[in-house]
Amino acid sequence: MASLCRECARALELPSQTKAARCPYCGSMRITTHEELFDLKIAHMDCDAFYASVEKRENPELADKPVIIGGGRRGVVSTACYIARIRGVRSAMPMFQALKLCPDAVIVKPRMSLYVEVSREIRKMMESLTPAVQPLSLDEAFLDLTGTQRLHGAPPAIMLARLVKRMKEELGVTGSIGLSHNKFLAKVASDLDKPRGFSLIGQKETADFLRDKPVRLIWGIGPSAQQSLEKVGIRSFSDLLRWDREELVTRFGSTGERLWHLARGEDHRRVSANEPVKSISKETTFNEDTADPEVLDGHLWRLSVQVADRAKARNLSGRVVTLKLKRIDHSSITRRHKLRSPTHMADTIYSEARALLDHASVLGPFRLIGCGLSELCEDSGAESQSDLLAPNHAQRINSEHATDAIRARFGPDAILKGRALR
Repeated sequence: MASLCRECARALELPSQTKAARCPYCGSMRITTHEELFDLKIAHMDCDAFYASVEKRENPELADKPVIIGGGRRGVVSTACYIARIRGVRSAMPMFQALKLCPDAVIVKPRMSLYVEVSREIRKMMESLTPAVQPLSLDEAFLDLTGTQRLHGAPPAIMLARLVKRMKEELGVTGSIGLSHNKFLAKVASDLDKPRGFSLIGQKETADFLRDKPVRLIWGIGPSAQQSLEKVGIRSFSDLLRWDREELVTRFGSTGERLWHLARGEDHRRVSANEPVKSISKETTFNEDTADPEVLDGHLWRLSVQVADRAKARNLSGRVVTLKLKRIDHSSITRRHKLRSPTHMADTIYSEARALLDHASVLGPFRLIGCGLSELCEDSGAESQSDLLAPNHAQRINSEHATDAIRARFGPDAILKGRALR
């Protein structure tokens, strides 16, 4: 049966497979064995606690400490290292709850520009293996390695083991690999053995693997969808298999069609390198509820800069600016405005979001504010030609580009506007 060492990324020929088997080259026991190991070609790579891993790389003193990336006590956890996760801390958990579970955690504010930079390096490594790379976020992507064995002189499994080895050695971050015969199962596999996992779901074992698994394993089936399925007695994949295709479609529409196929381990979606990003957004939860215009303005500027940074990093512009507010009763208010031409400039995003805030006609106090950019397109520099009659338009664009250059060289806090200090 085919085997590989995940530590040195070599194919192995072992006379007998036991739990005590060691790699004859490096002595590692991190050996993966599978009947279809060198036949599977669709992969999902997911970095392990990406933001926290980058911060630990930047500050080695954090290596053995629980680290939480997020805001103040009223904010939420963006991500947590595995030391903190052992204590029960999870992404999107309210910060006060996370600190109850892990009071000795080191809280680090997110540094998106740094994470984007590391993400770009990982993307380059993946694209050196195959042009069919479909990013899902900064820290995860699908890869289709069909037809790459002749080019690299090694099967996809070996190339993926070399990828995560290179990520660790050159970038100081680790990743988990899921390898299968379609995207759905590759994504499922990558979550089976984190961190530093390398899991496979072969064609022959798909039905047996899925049969007793809960439907929440399906990407996109959240608590609400899960509740709807449970109402009609669908809790596991075996429950889904008892439904006719027509019945599922009648009950759940297009989702029912998708569920019928996934219940059988079928996913015909291709790995698309050109899958478009639909929107870019950023929000913050306040330490204390506020209706103070200056406090709201300061947060709105900082969020606009972060949205602009993400858009520029992807060479994207957007035509729609969105403002989001959440009251203390958790009710949400959303306002949108469509621009005459796409933008990725923080100054423009802020101006439009601030105008939406001024005309929102809603009373605070608020516990959250956010802004976003949608109807995205590849940046064409069109904004430099738009709004030529606006006061100091060209000067504002030139000023922002100069500010970006300084921040890129000396760090995100090297130059700040006064409103950013509110």
